[in-house]
Amino acid sequence: MYTKKSTLALILTACLLALLLVAGCAQNNPAGNEAGRPEKQGAVTVTDFIGRQVAVPDNVERIGCLYAFSGHVVAMLGRGGDIVAVVEGLKRDVIMGELCPGIGEALVPASSGAVNVEELLNARPDLVFIRSETAANEGEKAKLEKTGIPYLVVDYRNMKEQMYIVEMIGQAVGEKERALKYNEYYQRCIDRVQERVQNIPLDERVRIYHSINEATRTDARDTLPADWTQVAGAINVSVNEELKFLEDKYFAGLEQILLWDPEVIIVNEAGVADYIMTNTQWSSLSAVKNNKVYQMPIGISRWGHPGSLETPLAILWTARTLYPDLFADIDLVAETKYFYREIFNYPISDQLVDQVLSGKGMRAPKGGGN
Repeated sequence: MYTKKSTLALILTACLLALLLVAGCAQNNPAGNEAGRPEKQGAVTVTDFIGRQVAVPDNVERIGCLYAFSGHVVAMLGRGGDIVAVVEGLKRDVIMGELCPGIGEALVPASSGAVNVEELLNARPDLVFIRSETAANEGEKAKLEKTGIPYLVVDYRNMKEQMYIVEMIGQAVGEKERALKYNEYYQRCIDRVQERVQNIPLDERVRIYHSINEATRTDARDTLPADWTQVAGAINVSVNEELKFLEDKYFAGLEQILLWDPEVIIVNEAGVADYIMTNTQWSSLSAVKNNKVYQMPIGISRWGHPGSLETPLAILWTARTLYPDLFADIDLVAETKYFYREIFNYPISDQLVDQVLSGKGMRAPKGGGN
């Protein structure tokens, strides 16, 4: 009997010690956290572009930007140093490189909308921003869902939606006030220009053709450039016309452009203005004959591009270019300095301002997808 009681006591003692050991481990490594990582202290619910309500950690420290626009916004909000995953195009922006010196070391787990899950997991982001095209692909969406990493869909079709997306990103990374400061500036630019152009009769407004990256790539209806060019007082000749849709881009035929015969052509890719001005196929256009083919500025992005954060500046530049007498008081050098200093907290140099406004030398040669 004594032996049985002793054995039972030893077993009970061992069990008690085991329970104490487990409890101690649980305190050092809370349930559900890998390798002793600290537990997330709550979450904030954010509604993305497609209406998903996503629980985002309220202490996001590592950010994946798989759409270049989201990377520009995160940098503007002062969180560029926390970007750990990008698309290749973000590494080509000169200003982005100055704002975020470590961007060159960020992993590139996405190209042309396809996500490399292994590379994404290696980056260990707390939150990922993706394009709507990626979210619309069931295969890509399934891959993201399996990682367990919260992701937000970033997109917009007009200025109002773009401002919402900036605010959404600000909310997600804990910088909503800075996002609202950008939106307030954006709205002021709209109001300043609209106050003057609203009195220009439609038949007296300047007819423009807007070239995006390539000479024949242009703007369709229900897109951001269709919206902001209208606010700038332009008649955008390609909007509401039938265009060729290819790989998420809209193109016009040269014959169409010749029939539209725009008074002014604005281009956002360095070298395209020279191409249009010197190519004999374009020589019959009024804009070419009158030497009114203009290179748009390029800052952290191409001003006025569908994926550009600098839409407010594009509105001011376009209004000043089309109606120089009406907007003679707008100092684009001063506006550019103000924008980067106050919105980006980036004291841009006089030399770089001149480079931005010339639209040349602001992006490294292409080496990957954007």
